[in-house]
Amino acid sequence: MTVTVPGSTLGIVGGGQLGRMLAEAAAPLGVEVVVLDPTPDCPAAPVVRDQIVGDFDDPEAFRELASRADVLTFEIELADSELLDEVSDEYDLAVHPSPDTLSLIEDKLVQKRALDDAGVPVPPFRRVDDAEDLRAALDEFGSVMLKARTGGYDGRGNVPVRDESEVEDALDAVGGPAMAEAFVDFARELSVIAVQGDDEVRTFPVGENIHEAEILRETVVPARTTDEVLARADEVARDVLSVLDGRGVFGIELFETQDGDISVNEIAPRPHNSGHWTIEGARTSQFEQHVRAVLGWPLGSTARRSPTVMANVLGTVDESRPATLGHVESVLAAEGASLHWYGKDEARPLRKMGHLTVIDGDDADIDSMLTRARDLRDGLTFE
Repeated sequence: MTVTVPGSTLGIVGGGQLGRMLAEAAAPLGVEVVVLDPTPDCPAAPVVRDQIVGDFDDPEAFRELASRADVLTFEIELADSELLDEVSDEYDLAVHPSPDTLSLIEDKLVQKRALDDAGVPVPPFRRVDDAEDLRAALDEFGSVMLKARTGGYDGRGNVPVRDESEVEDALDAVGGPAMAEAFVDFARELSVIAVQGDDEVRTFPVGENIHEAEILRETVVPARTTDEVLARADEVARDVLSVLDGRGVFGIELFETQDGDISVNEIAPRPHNSGHWTIEGARTSQFEQHVRAVLGWPLGSTARRSPTVMANVLGTVDESRPATLGHVESVLAAEGASLHWYGKDEARPLRKMGHLTVIDGDDADIDSMLTRARDLRDGLTFE
């Protein structure tokens, strides 16, 4: 491997907040970024070399991106895996993670079957095509989480079903092919940000995730659990990587049961919301690691710098409105706090608009840090 600076041009399908933070991490490495996104002046636009405006299944837009890049990646599962495969062949261009991995992960049923076949622990699940299938899942598992097989994110496409009276409404809400997963009596939700490089694998310290209404609100690192659980979570994450092809960062969401067992909830083949803490809290951020990995460069250290809490800044509005964040000075003035604004023009109910992190010394009380991060976040307002 020969690495020079300035380096390659990285083409990214998707120009949302993940594309923005990938470009911010790429710039110091001498890597230029071009993104493809259907929204003009997308969040990544101010920090990339150029944006190609096009849909995530637009063949001509994909070809333009491929013609201008040395390597392709994606920051959203809506990227068309078949098109990525086509332009990879047409332009003799590497795509990481591989289109096959994206194809496997974008369908939650296919994803779960692949993990189960590989011996990776997952909650019991079954395919749901109609009301009869869902009733059978309720009979087998009791209460279930009905999940859209494709397209669901941030709680969208996930519907809890507790008895037969909810079956029809749940199927209507999902609106397409689905899978039913047995409810897990979990003690906490965890995640591991794992990196698959060129013949090397690294994992970040395990994070503890706090959700409300299926949307991630905060991530706490280190996770408040036992050393045995932390080791098992890391082991399972590494087993997950053995199922996936291609280089890059993978966000692996896990359940820890009341008995300390670990099972895989879902996988994201890209940097993940629960890894945003790494920008301030780790030696190398998940975004820099993804850039390094997809280019085939040596990976950086995943060691934690300090205890860290990340809190998402969501759109606390009843209806869509122009996005203007107020009372930012309280975060800017707070010791150890950092604000990340995603540059979205419109605030929508519960839309991810940014995040903040709080770091402290190794002897800090993590519960107090979590309270502080929440107070700072909740003090922000949308004018």
